[in-house]
Amino acid sequence: MAPRILLARHGQTEWSLLGRHTGRTDIPLLDEGRRGAKLLGERLHRAPWNGLPELEIRTSPLARARETCDIAGFGERAREWDALMEWNYGAYEGLTPAQIQDRAPGWLLWRDGVPEGETREQVSARADEVVEWARSADRDVLVFAHGHILRTIGARWLGEDISFGSRIRLDPTSLSVLGWAYGAPAVERWNDTGHLE
Repeated sequence: MAPRILLARHGQTEWSLLGRHTGRTDIPLLDEGRRGAKLLGERLHRAPWNGLPELEIRTSPLARARETCDIAGFGERAREWDALMEWNYGAYEGLTPAQIQDRAPGWLLWRDGVPEGETREQVSARADEVVEWARSADRDVLVFAHGHILRTIGARWLGEDISFGSRIRLDPTSLSVLGWAYGAPAVERWNDTGHLE
């Protein structure tokens, strides 16, 4: 079996609801985020997932991802991994896209990066580390993490530059699956929030 990677984005937080860039600031889940994490967990414990008994599970150590993992019922099996932390937004931490546009008209994270934070190359290298780990054995894996790092992992799984991440939206508490088609890396499922409806 060719390995797949299941991606779970953390639940809703106050900053994600407001569109504020939330990198390393440890923002807790809202009640809505906790509810979404519970529903995601219920989905992954039913057929066809059945609790994913054979999967290796890792989570970002940031509270919003760790709590999503715990509420979904995978906390005891998950190892924290710094490679899954969100992009360090540096001087743009906590700002909305509109506020950043006021400072830097035409700015695009995926093209321009951020001042005083992680470079595109650093984030890409972390995503490559996750992809390499996911492909390293004959088993699927599940990760709990954040919007921009998961979109970067998606781009790198497909062999694309991280700028591809700008074209693959990812909502809070969504489920995505990266796998294979005809021997090549492929998207099996993306931004699936059916469990929230």
